[in-house]
Amino acid sequence: MCGGFTCSKNALTALNILYVVVGFILIVAAVYGRASALVTNLPIIGGILACGVFLILVSILGLFGAIQHNQVMLFFYMVILFLLLLVQFSVACACLAVNMDEQQQLAKQGWSRVDNELKSEVQRTFSCCGFDDKIHQVNDSMGHPDCSKDPICCPAGSREDCTCPPCMSKLQSTIDYAFKLCGGIGLFFSFTEFVGVWLTVRYRNQKDPRANPRAFL
Repeated sequence: MCGGFTCSKNALTALNILYVVVGFILIVAAVYGRASALVTNLPIIGGILACGVFLILVSILGLFGAIQHNQVMLFFYMVILFLLLLVQFSVACACLAVNMDEQQQLAKQGWSRVDNELKSEVQRTFSCCGFDDKIHQVNDSMGHPDCSKDPICCPAGSREDCTCPPCMSKLQSTIDYAFKLCGGIGLFFSFTEFVGVWLTVRYRNQKDPRANPRAFL
């Protein structure tokens, strides 16, 4: 019967294997979001990355607890998974709730903190020039390297002939996609963690038919 001890054990084991896969998916999504943004310091995406790594570690604990039916391991696994569920759900909702203006502010903060070498890399990668269409001094935190050396932006080698748009217009869609990707994945799989908590509570209270009846806690 599916509600028995063996079924619960197999279901919890399979669920933890799924969590390992989910953890790697979250890591890949967060790394993609951070790499695509390049200059933006996105702590929310960092939270998704941390959740992915932590979920893999918790899944290993859950696998050992499910296979051995260890009450202590299952208890700590249940508590940690529930806390991770709260954090991941909150971070995912935050990713989906960030609007365009807030994304621009995050990108602006990231641009002002990085050096000219990274700014130059962003300009080459996205074929853009500067953060926005405002004029900034070179030594200003919002300044940028000279774009006249870029043959794509300035084929004639002069600033007057530069045709590349500001980098923010190129980064906007990439940043928005990164937020939506991380938020959607995190929100979807947070519900599977709720199933894991419920299944663990049920499995802990079930008796192993092959074990000594007096050894059951």
